[in-house]
Amino acid sequence: MSVKFTERKIGDVVIVDVEGRVMLGEGSAGLRDQVRALAERGETKVILNLKETIYFDSCGIGELVSGFARISNARGNLKLLAINQRITETLRLIKLYTIFEVFDDEAEAIDSFRSTTSVGRPPA
Repeated sequence: MSVKFTERKIGDVVIVDVEGRVMLGEGSAGLRDQVRALAERGETKVILNLKETIYFDSCGIGELVSGFARISNARGNLKLLAINQRITETLRLIKLYTIFEVFDDEAEAIDSFRSTTSVGRPPA
């Protein structure tokens, strides 16, 4: 199964729905290109919706971290939405859960950009 990225915008927040497997090759390169394009357009409020993401391999996780850094360097924030248990375990195992804000609810994720206090949670 290949990966599919669908971008949508709600107000000034860009949500990227990621569907499939993000792994070495098309998936990780696609994630890199998607986040790079957002940064180049000046998008600073980004949510990656991973509800339909089946799998992230180490290359995909690397691109996730790289994307976070790219958006952060542009004075923005990249947040995660609806990550599954497997991705949660991977982020916890490699100690990356501390850098990402993770949300279960899309409206809360969007509202978190407007609030001065974070309502996200590290992966459980």
